[in-house]
Amino acid sequence: MLKVDKIKCNGDGVCTQVCAVGAANLNVEENKAFIDTDTCIECYTCMNTCPQEAIFEED
Repeated sequence: MLKVDKIKCNGDGVCTQVCAVGAANLNVEENKAFIDTDTCIECYTCMNTCPQEAIFEED
């Protein structure tokens, strides 16, 4: 399961732009990304693309 480190995330939205299934989204109020785990196919594109390395895999 992919998660977002809210401290590292700067809300630039890079993950939302590369997510093929729309699982990476931005919480506008917090200006932080989040991953919809019901939609995510764990392709790791968002994790590998994030400049802040804010996305990580959690068991």
